[in-house]
Amino acid sequence: MVDSSYAPGKFLRADLDRASSANEQNALLVETAEGARLLVVQIAGLIARRIVCWVKKGDSVVRGQRFGLIRFGSRLDIYLPQNIQLQVRLGQRAVGGQTILGYLP
Repeated sequence: MVDSSYAPGKFLRADLDRASSANEQNALLVETAEGARLLVVQIAGLIARRIVCWVKKGDSVVRGQRFGLIRFGSRLDIYLPQNIQLQVRLGQRAVGGQTILGYLP
């Protein structure tokens, strides 16, 4: 793991586009051993209102490791490198620690 940051915010419905910038969120920037960077953003919604993150800045994480949760569900935005070989399709439900999103070259 490279970095972690928390930002307080509103609790708009998580399915709204503006929730990505306005809502309470916790961002994790993860760097692989090969130097690829992935950004994972936990976004609280109207009902969730509580983000839990078990890893902190400087911690190491391994593939498939659970790093936190959003109480009562909500939204997770994942920003992947452009050169990733995606294994999921638009609208597919992904399960943390189980669904392979893609492979890095």
